[in-house]
This record gives sequence, structure tokens and C-alpha cells, in this order.
Amino acid sequence: MSHDMVHAAEGDVPEGIDLFIPPWYDIFWSAVMFVALFWIFWKFVLPNMKKALAARSEGIEQKLEQAEVERSEAQALLAQYREQLAEARADAAQIRADAQSERQSIVAEARTEAQEAAAAVTERAEVQLSAEADRVRNVLSRDVGRLATELAEKIVGETLDEQKVNATVERFISDLETVAADGETVAADGQETR
Repeated sequence: MSHDMVHAAEGDVPEGIDLFIPPWYDIFWSAVMFVALFWIFWKFVLPNMKKALAARSEGIEQKLEQAEVERSEAQALLAQYREQLAEARADAAQIRADAQSERQSIVAEARTEAQEAAAAVTERAEVQLSAEADRVRNVLSRDVGRLATELAEKIVGETLDEQKVNATVERFISDLETVAADGETVAADGQETR
């Protein structure tokens, strides 16, 4: 038996600093176990950890690169979207301007057509009125001449010369038209002075 064992067997209890210092065989076997564990850790565990850390680092770098690529693509898409939005706004403004111009053109064209249609209707009405006035004048001239001739023949008691009667009636109707035209002119002048 060793000297320390003898002391332990004899009932020696370590005192002082010996309490903190383990026996040499504990130190030896602890060192052997430490070296064996360190060698196992160094040979098997550490390379696997290095591989795992390298794979994880590579995965993170790939994810960062992918994120950068996606960010660049997103910025390109945003720029493209903004460009398309600006083009759409410009197109909308052009369409509004074209629609406004076309509306004004249509309104002007419709106004012109309406004025032309009104002028055509007025012209037709004037032609019809003129024709109706001529027809009424002819009928009036004939009827007035006939009635005046009949009346004059009854008063005189003789048949009158038809050419003279017609000339007299024409002169009478002409005088009536002149008087009527002068009356309209005087009435129009009176309304303007008011």
C-alpha cells in the first residue's frame, strides 16, 4: 500500500492545504480522461461542429445573397410599376384631352348642323309663305276684281271693259300693298323708339 493509503488507513485526516490537493492517482487518471476526451472531441466532435457551422454560415450567406437579389428585383419591379403608372396617367390625361376636344368638336358640329337645319326650315317657310302670299294675292285679285266689276256693273248698269277693270284692280292691290308695307315700317320704328 502507498504511503497516503497507510495514512488513510491509520485514520490520518489531512489537514491544512492537504485538504485541497487531491491524491496523485486522482490527478493522473483525471489527466488521462481529460486527454482522451479532448482527443475524441478534437477528432470527432469538432470537425462535425465545424462542418455544421460552415454549412449554416453558407446557408446564411446564400439567404443573404437571395434576399439581395430579391430586393434588387423588387426595386426593378417598383421602378417598372412607377413608370407604367406614369404612362397610364399620361394616357388618361391624353384621353381626357381628346375627349374634351372631340366633345367640343361634336358640339360645334351639332350647333352648325342645327343652324343649317334652322336656316333650311326658315328658307322653306319663307318660300312657302311667299308662294302662299302669291296664291292669296292672285285669288284676292281675281275675287276682288270680279266682285268690284259685278258691283260696278250693277251700279252703272252696263258691262265694263275687262282689261281696264283688271288694270284698275291691279293698281288698287298694289296701292294696298304699299300702304301695308309703310304701316309695318312705321310700327317697327315705333317699337324701336320705345
